Amino acid sequence: MAAGFQLLFSVDETKAALRRRGPDSLGCKNVVLHYKNSSSVKERNIVSSIEEEEATGDCLSSMSGETCKADNGFGINSLGHLYFVGATLQLRGMDPVSQPLVDAFGNILVYNGEIFGGIHVSSNSNDGEILMQSLGSCCACSSSGHTITCYHSGKGQNSVPDLLSIIKGPWALIYWQHNTKTMWFGRDGFGRRSLLVHWPTSEDSRLLLTSVSPPSSLHESSDLVDESGMGKLNFWEELSCGVYSLSIHTSNVDENLVGKVEHHEWTNPNLKELIKWERTSVVPKYEELHNICRKTPCDQQDMQSAALPKMPSVLGEDLTILAVTRHHENDGSSPVAVLFSGGLDSMIIAALLDECLEPKYSIELLNVSFDGQLAPDRISARAGVKELQKIAPLRRWKLVEIDADLLTLSSETKHVMSLINPAKTYMDLNIGLALWLAANGNGWLSDESSKDGDAGYQRLKYKSTARIVLVGSGADEQCAGYGRHKTKYRQGSWVGLNEEMKLDMQRIWKRNLGRDDRCIADSGKEARFPFLDEDVIKTLLDIPLWEIADLDQPSGIGDKKILREVARLLGLHEVAVLPKRAIQFGSRIARESNRRNFGSNRAANQASAGSVAIYGPSS
Repeated sequence: MAAGFQLLFSVDETKAALRRRGPDSLGCKNVVLHYKNSSSVKERNIVSSIEEEEATGDCLSSMSGETCKADNGFGINSLGHLYFVGATLQLRGMDPVSQPLVDAFGNILVYNGEIFGGIHVSSNSNDGEILMQSLGSCCACSSSGHTITCYHSGKGQNSVPDLLSIIKGPWALIYWQHNTKTMWFGRDGFGRRSLLVHWPTSEDSRLLLTSVSPPSSLHESSDLVDESGMGKLNFWEELSCGVYSLSIHTSNVDENLVGKVEHHEWTNPNLKELIKWERTSVVPKYEELHNICRKTPCDQQDMQSAALPKMPSVLGEDLTILAVTRHHENDGSSPVAVLFSGGLDSMIIAALLDECLEPKYSIELLNVSFDGQLAPDRISARAGVKELQKIAPLRRWKLVEIDADLLTLSSETKHVMSLINPAKTYMDLNIGLALWLAANGNGWLSDESSKDGDAGYQRLKYKSTARIVLVGSGADEQCAGYGRHKTKYRQGSWVGLNEEMKLDMQRIWKRNLGRDDRCIADSGKEARFPFLDEDVIKTLLDIPLWEIADLDQPSGIGDKKILREVARLLGLHEVAVLPKRAIQFGSRIARESNRRNFGSNRAANQASAGSVAIYGPSS
């Protein structure tokens, strides 16, 4: 390590943070970079060798955490070294797999994600291993210098950016390409998996990449700020979506082993179109608006249904891929849970999951309340379970009621502050704490065999066993579910609404998804976002905006109109008219947090008056 620099955290602390995300195994690889012997300094070339380190724990895979550090000052003759750590949560593949993965050519991969398309992965295969094989076949040039017939082989190999551009599904990775001495890293186009970066500074000259920050790296910047998010400069930042590379050669790195990082463009035209988030039909023509106004409610429902049949099937196809994890093949316990408020998004996810999951498996519905049975989300969750039981009476629905008291969560709050880092607003903390408690899954089940009305429910202690948690992120952004969407519509009509929704989708990676992934994965579970599946995004973009939402109508009718119709198609008529309620308000953590930190909700609102809200108001 560079002499004279005080490190904010140790490698062991990083390993501990990653191990919570990937409890099945932990592996390490150390790549030593040194000069190849030469009589001329100008002719010295960098070569590398891998030093083995003993891995701990059991081996499985589909990694839920990764870190890499580039660090100088290793050994007398060395240029530096790269240190890779991979913690594994294995959800796919028959045989145990441990990361980092190393192939026969010296390439190293730490992978956190799933491959749902683009690269074929058989039901018995592990996607990390398949990706490693595909990356090993990539040419040794960047996409900017790549031609269809690559000069390295003449066989038309893909470049690394070409390959990563065709993957469908959430991912973040770090890949060491041995023959080019190039480190590749990045995350998918929507940022559904966390990847934090520390760019070298005078205080800490290391280049660091990690799925989650160790608690001690909060350092002096751990104070929460108002919703403007203005505070001290963070040690970590969310890595922007995309593919990056750093080639390590004597001609392009400095004495700290840091050179120019290149950001590569996506090469898949379909992915590029999705990221642009351009909708064909934004402003309705006069006759279309006239026809809508003339329709009765029943007629409108029939008209809308013509655009709807694909929506449930596309969402269902995404959920079908989840299938059953390797740890639940021989019993009927829950392989998949739903972050559940009883609201529109979570009810649709639960109903569609029922259609694609074998009947022998139960489904966990994780519900958090900071006000016991009185929180709005607890009330709607209990009502939602009853509605799900009507449409799927043979399924065993497990409503896991997770009760929390903010006053008793001091150590947990501090821990979650490290997980939401680099986010640091009270809203981030409230959302993060609710997500963390839900994913942890320590709660109560109602024993319905002993019920005598709601008052007679006997509650039994329960711990969630699911390793996958389905989350409704992306539904509000794509279907005009936020209160600010109605404001923009009133100010700028359809064009203003479309631009606000586009802005939401293009910044969701920074404001929501990295934070949510870190908070959920900390319990050894993987977050999945059905509404952010590539096919679902494309399907919604193909639907005219006026069929997505009608914000001239009251809340609970016109907002997220398309999803309300999907709910009706699934037989969920009661939830189809519920207004949107954000988790921090539905669970009542925002109210309790305001009382604790400001004395009251009114004082909290006055304290934040005049600040620029990061998240904007939610209806």
